[in-house]
Amino acid sequence: MSTLIEIRDLVVQRGGRETLNIASLSIPRGETLAIVGPNGAGKSTLLLALARLIKPAGGEIIYDGKSLMGLDELEYRRKISFVFQDPLLLDMSVEENVALGLKFRGLPKEEINARVGKWLKQLGIESLAKRRAGQMSGGEAQRVSLARAFVLEPELLLLDEPFSSLDPPTRATRIEDLSVLLKQDHRTAIFVTHNLNEAARLSHRIAVIVKGVLRQIGPARQIKAKPADEAVASFLKELTS
Repeated sequence: MSTLIEIRDLVVQRGGRETLNIASLSIPRGETLAIVGPNGAGKSTLLLALARLIKPAGGEIIYDGKSLMGLDELEYRRKISFVFQDPLLLDMSVEENVALGLKFRGLPKEEINARVGKWLKQLGIESLAKRRAGQMSGGEAQRVSLARAFVLEPELLLLDEPFSSLDPPTRATRIEDLSVLLKQDHRTAIFVTHNLNEAARLSHRIAVIVKGVLRQIGPARQIKAKPADEAVASFLKELTS
C-alpha cells in the first residue's frame, strides 16, 4: 500500500508555545487513522496543520511524495475535505448545502445533481433534501455535513470530533454510519476523538497524542495491552475510571 502522508520532525507552535511535536508518522493511502488523547493534547492542531490552516514552525509534511507547503494551495484544498465539530451549514436547503462545493468547482449541473443525489441517499437524508439547515436536529445536520464532505470525493478526509455534541444514542448511530461508509469507500481518513472505543470501531490504527507529543501508534488492542509509556497508561486509565 502506497504512502499518502509522511510527517517528519513536525513542530507546531500556537500562542508562542509548542503545542505539537511529531517525530515521525506515516499514513498509507486508504487507511483510517484515529487520533486520540486528552483535551488540549494537540489532536485538532494536527488536523489544522494537515489542512494547511496552521503553518508548522519546523519539520515537514509530505503529501503523495511532495512537500505540503510546496503544493499549490487551491489544488491541495481540492484534494481534502474537513468535517468540523459543528456542522457549519449555510441558511439554505440540504441539497444546496451539499452541492455548494461542487458549484464552486464549476462542475456541470447534471454531474452535481447525480453526486448530490448519491450522497443524500448514502447518508439516509434524501427526505430532507428541501429542508432548510435551521430546521434539522443535530444528528441530521451532521449527516448533511458528512454528505457535503464525501460529495467532493476527496483524497483525504479530516474529521475533528464530528459527533461530540450529539446525545449518546444518536452518536452511536452516526459512528456506525461513518464506519460503514469508510469501509465501503476506502478513502484515506483521519478521525479525531477522545473516545477509545469509537477510535477502535472506526480505524485501522490509533495514534495517541499526549501533551503535544505522539506517544504511540498501533491497533487498539495493542495500545490497550501494552501502553508505550506512563503518559499513555495514565490516559487510558482516565478513560476507564
